[in-house]
Amino acid sequence: MSYEQKLMAMKSLLKKTTVVKEVEETFNIPPAPSYEQLWLTTGMEKIENEFGVVYKRVIHYPLDTMHGDFRLGDVKQKLMKWSEADYMHPLAPNAGKLLFFDTETTGLKGAGAVIFLIGLLELKSDEFIMTQYVLPNPDHEAAFLYASGLWKEGLTLVTYNGKSFDFPQLQTRWSLHRKLLPPLPVPHQIDLLHGSRRIWKGQMESFKLTEVERTQLGFHRKDDIPGHMAPIIYQDAVKNGRAEILMKVMWHNEWDILSLVTLFSLSTDIVMEEASQQNAQIATNIAKWFQDLGLKDHSYTELQRIAEEYGTSYPMTHFHLGFLLKRHKEIDRAIQSFEIVATHGTGREQVLAYEELAKLYEHQVKDYSLAYEHILCAAQLVQQSDEFTSRFSNRMKKSLAKREMRVNRKLFPGQAQEAPQEEQ
Repeated sequence: MSYEQKLMAMKSLLKKTTVVKEVEETFNIPPAPSYEQLWLTTGMEKIENEFGVVYKRVIHYPLDTMHGDFRLGDVKQKLMKWSEADYMHPLAPNAGKLLFFDTETTGLKGAGAVIFLIGLLELKSDEFIMTQYVLPNPDHEAAFLYASGLWKEGLTLVTYNGKSFDFPQLQTRWSLHRKLLPPLPVPHQIDLLHGSRRIWKGQMESFKLTEVERTQLGFHRKDDIPGHMAPIIYQDAVKNGRAEILMKVMWHNEWDILSLVTLFSLSTDIVMEEASQQNAQIATNIAKWFQDLGLKDHSYTELQRIAEEYGTSYPMTHFHLGFLLKRHKEIDRAIQSFEIVATHGTGREQVLAYEELAKLYEHQVKDYSLAYEHILCAAQLVQQSDEFTSRFSNRMKKSLAKREMRVNRKLFPGQAQEAPQEEQ
């Protein structure tokens, strides 16, 4: 039986914590675990504080260290760009200490899932320093959490899904020791999972970090453990003192954090530099992101540039641009953009483009015949396609029916109009 199979057999032995009791105010420092010497043979260091024992691993990286296709030290230039930016953005750090942050846990959620590894990477003037804190066992959890220094004010944490998982899990564990530990402030967080979904929407089917590494960062892991094995390996290291296999989990965590650095650099370039936006879809995704952030003028400028550079090759550019042109009262150009979407687009956007054209011809151009024509085109698309949700179809049918009746009254004033019958 392989080691992995043995570990999977142990999985059924792991006890699920059903009730988690808060640490009492009276606290006795727990003794170091019996397997301490075995763990220290891996190169980990022992640190002690007023709450117990923690083990840590420290790694130094020169600025010219390569991770995949990217140099770690390039992040210094990206941070400078953000410091000079004249707008707020979810990728922009706050002033203060910047830490690339990732955890490994014994479960996916709930008070019974324990964080057993915290990895932090900090950029210094001439190198990066990564510190990984390892929990000896649950008795030393307060010491482990305190040693991380995450209770300090003014931090910016760069994570991958950290807003939804890592930091909320940290808050849960912290709350169990709140009578011992200093308060845990909520830091400024840059979640690169959210940024990746924004940038590569429509380009990638999976946003697992390993997939982003492979397709965007040029990093391919060798001999990496499956994520679901990490808690089992940790339990084995605690039970049997086998810290050498625990190193596989630490390497997994190390690669996660190094990828945060290069992904942050790449994401910054794509957001801030036109040359880094590989195609019209990515460029449009960025412009739409600016629009959703309320930076409509910035989005307007970018969408015009993309439309000029790529022409009609990506109709979604013109879909978003059309609404901003309409907002800026550039009616003729708005009509041109929506005509491109109506002719070359697909799906909901094509239907909505026909509806917008109907609105513009009715209210701005006063050409009721063209307005009526575009209403019929939209209604025909809704009726013939089965790709739309029933909610969208029903909403559009009602909206278009009212619009058709109103335009008919304008085309034939004084004539009685009947409500249009829905097609069977």
